[in-house]
Amino acid sequence: MAVTAEDVRTLREKTGAGIMDCKRALAEANGDFEKAVEILRKKGIATAQKKSSREAKEGLIEAYIHPGSRLGVLLEVNCETDFVARTEEFRTLVRNLAMQIAAANPIAIRREDVDPALVEKELEIYRTQARNEGKPEPIVERIAQGRLEKFFQENVLMEQPYIRDPNVTVRQLIEEAIAKLGENIVVRRFARFQLGD
Repeated sequence: MAVTAEDVRTLREKTGAGIMDCKRALAEANGDFEKAVEILRKKGIATAQKKSSREAKEGLIEAYIHPGSRLGVLLEVNCETDFVARTEEFRTLVRNLAMQIAAANPIAIRREDVDPALVEKELEIYRTQARNEGKPEPIVERIAQGRLEKFFQENVLMEQPYIRDPNVTVRQLIEEAIAKLGENIVVRRFARFQLGD
């Protein structure tokens, strides 16, 4: 199937990918727009993984104050160059991440950052719950591990569903930005303040 310039333009507007990448993805997907988007997303993830080892020391510190001034977030997100840090796409990403933190209240950026004592405490709670539900001992640990995975998805920033599109995790959102901007992007640290806490 022939790929039209209009198809390439539409795909480019939706994904932000380069013209040739859009053309190749449409050709590979035989003109199927949704499949082409998926191909580009997979390529973006591969690109992001390659760039993840590169040093990121530039970036922004974002201060987000929720309307009503009862909740605020300070967030540092790094990229490789000040050129990218000044782009509208990067600024928008950082602001969206600050709003994510305000709304979803993560306890850590990555699961490795969660206090091991808290992880063990949660596992023990899940084991006890499974036993109280009458589950056989051989599957109690599997049930506890499954519930721990859910705990990570709810409480670890990179694994949370993105508040504006729950079909995408925060990690996928950042990987798409890495593919689009061509630089490594790292969420360095954050602090969330809530009045009265």
